[in-house]
Amino acid sequence: MRMRKKKYLEDRLSAVSDILFKIDTLDRNFNTSVLEKEYIDFENWFGNSNPIHLEIGCGKGRFAVEYAKQHPEINVLAVEKSANVIVGACEIAKNENVNNLRFICGSAEYLPKFIPNRSISQIFLNFSCPFPKKAYASHRLTHRNFLNIYKLLLKQGAEIHQKTDNMHFFEFSLEEFSKSGFSLHNISLDLHNSDFEGNIMTEYESRFVSLGQPIYRLEAKLDD
Repeated sequence: MRMRKKKYLEDRLSAVSDILFKIDTLDRNFNTSVLEKEYIDFENWFGNSNPIHLEIGCGKGRFAVEYAKQHPEINVLAVEKSANVIVGACEIAKNENVNNLRFICGSAEYLPKFIPNRSISQIFLNFSCPFPKKAYASHRLTHRNFLNIYKLLLKQGAEIHQKTDNMHFFEFSLEEFSKSGFSLHNISLDLHNSDFEGNIMTEYESRFVSLGQPIYRLEAKLDD
């Protein structure tokens, strides 16, 4: 069911415009759109040259906000395609004075247009939509088409950390990462019954854990 549009959405988006970049392109074909670069000046936007960690599909921002708080030495960039959703995350970041967190509203396919190559030190994919129907596999954020995008953005030796509650999506991701030249590390089939430390739960994760569902996690490294 589609979320109802929030009241005063445009006014609320305007109020957080200093930390939110909205992807607005007339070219709906991302393959041609990304050819003309409009790189964001991240050093100016963040006010420093710290490493940038990217979360794609940040939802309501729980992970991004907490991760940014725990890592003030890192610039956190959170992406969400729904303005209706990301506005709440932006408001939390501003209300809690999380100064090392910025947001992009738009689809991941367009990121190479706005993010310079080899500028991202880490990517988080937390509870991405699994698109369970086989016909929609190319929409999954771990499909090889997206992995090729991440390869452009990531620095050599950087990592992608994925979490999901969906076993079939996780199996699909393991195969796609392996075929795309990533090495896999710290694979967990039940994160919350493992010895992994430092996990930051998302909104979805809290719900799944309360239902007793296992959480799957992996780290994929872009080898030199």
